[in-house]
Amino acid sequence: MPATFLLALTLNAGYNAALVAVGAALLGIAAGSAGAFLFLRKRALVSDAVAHATLPGIGIAFIVMVLLGGDGRNLFGLMVGSAVSAGLGLLLVDWISRRTRLAEDAAIGAVLSVFFGFGIVLLTVIQTMSRGQQAGLESFLLGSTAGMLMQDAVVVAAGGALAVAAVVLLRRPMTLVAFDPDFALASGIPVRRVDLAMMGLVMGVTVIGLKLVGLILIVAMLIIPAVTARFWTDRTDRVVLAAGALGGVAAYVGAALSASAPNLPTGPIIVVVAFAAFLVSLLFAPGRGVLASALRRRRFKLRVHRRQGLLALAHGEPILDQLTLAVLRREGLIREDGVATEEGRALAAKALRDERRWQVARTIYQDEAISGRYDVLTAIETVLTRDQIAAIDARIGGPALVAGGA
Repeated sequence: MPATFLLALTLNAGYNAALVAVGAALLGIAAGSAGAFLFLRKRALVSDAVAHATLPGIGIAFIVMVLLGGDGRNLFGLMVGSAVSAGLGLLLVDWISRRTRLAEDAAIGAVLSVFFGFGIVLLTVIQTMSRGQQAGLESFLLGSTAGMLMQDAVVVAAGGALAVAAVVLLRRPMTLVAFDPDFALASGIPVRRVDLAMMGLVMGVTVIGLKLVGLILIVAMLIIPAVTARFWTDRTDRVVLAAGALGGVAAYVGAALSASAPNLPTGPIIVVVAFAAFLVSLLFAPGRGVLASALRRRRFKLRVHRRQGLLALAHGEPILDQLTLAVLRREGLIREDGVATEEGRALAAKALRDERRWQVARTIYQDEAISGRYDVLTAIETVLTRDQIAAIDARIGGPALVAGGA
């Protein structure tokens, strides 16, 4: 399998497999970047409603094409039907949330359940039809490339490329609306139209990804890359770029894995790869990862123990906490017998003096910008100027010596 996977990864596993991989990558880039705008706009649930609203359109398009004497499984026709159905679902969610007292999440829940239930009924009816080659139509639920024809792969690849182009063209207004809709409105940007364009882009990505990922799993392709990217950066433009890159890589690697092992379904594998990237980011991202957060808490805890230990030395109080003793010993501030070193006495005196300085500073400077920054650990030199500290020292007198032990 590793050799086959390498061939698929380098686009040498066959023309159809290469086309599917490229199409999946384009779809992943479009889904990740479009989903980033949705995620930043805090409307991630809308993608779920749009995805589930495509199912009735698939069923109706199949029936119409069969009645007209065509192939009911024609991908382009099914995509047109799903787009119409998803568009109706999107407009219905917007109408309900604007014209009634229902919140958007309630409207999404209603549209999602009704459309999906109606779609399941249509699929059940289709299974009883005597013509139309309805076998495999349920693959649109979870996606499948096993029966994908060359023209189907071309449609997916072309649609993914168009979606990427749309993201590039609309990135500026969508970024502004996603980041600060009030400022966008004040700047003359039609926020509602941009919102609809954003939803339309999500609908397009959903429709394109039906054959590859399926209507259930396409939601993961829209949201997981954006959430993953958010762990690595705070800047909106970088979140969009990183989400698109992560979505493209996950889709490409997932398609290559699926091509190297024919029994592995493409859509679920793509989602699993995307989730693996999310899990790595959740654990190891330097800013927001679990490990980084645990290290920050650990460092903060050690700083608190160090500060409390120094104040105890300054007051001549016994130190009983073992972690505090370990911190002070590791920094050479006390000896093994608990007696303060020369450096420890100096730092203890400064800690006590800074406490008194802060007490005076809070009476002199009562504004939140200064007094509000006192958190025991913040150095006073980072908040006040030298002249301000000198004025405070003139009030409290010269520094006192610390003799103490532990």
